[in-house]
Amino acid sequence: MPELRRVAVFCGSAPGTDPTLLEVAHDVGRGLAERGIGLVYGAGGKGLMGRLAQGALDAGGEVVGVIPRAMVEREWGRADLTEVHVVESMHERKALMARYADAFLCLPGGLGTLEEIFEVWSWRQIAFLDDPVGFLNVAGFWDPLLAALRGLVEAGFVHPDVLEDLVVAGTLDEALAGLTARLGTRLPDKLPGPAQP
Repeated sequence: MPELRRVAVFCGSAPGTDPTLLEVAHDVGRGLAERGIGLVYGAGGKGLMGRLAQGALDAGGEVVGVIPRAMVEREWGRADLTEVHVVESMHERKALMARYADAFLCLPGGLGTLEEIFEVWSWRQIAFLDDPVGFLNVAGFWDPLLAALRGLVEAGFVHPDVLEDLVVAGTLDEALAGLTARLGTRLPDKLPGPAQP
């Protein structure tokens, strides 16, 4: 059975208003390291991103960071990781993270976090990427988003199987189990057929 070697985690570069989310991020980083799973993330040094990386480093884990040069120049990154890859664009950042990771997990965050997870999820939907995708739904954080996604299914814009394929979990153990179960799987073709004249 396939195993998770590395997980790419997307999360906020800000701390947010709930301090418990900083500890959740630290616990996720530590939890991955304790399970021997490498962390791939955006190399940020602040907010949930910084705490995520610190948790993994504190537990002796592998941490691979990928960051655009413009963010390094603004001193948004951290250099004390196992590997740091500096790229030229956000597109390169996500593509390289996808090369390193076996799966993707989304923690609380903002627009950038959503943009990242939705891009890789859409790649999986159209079979450009086989890696599974999940949300860590801490204390129902993602419930409003999940309700909106169900609305897209009801409106006929997202196939039910695509939403069913998404891992939604309240704990790291549940998230990793769901992601592992989907390793090596591919969604059936859910794209529309040829355009009608």
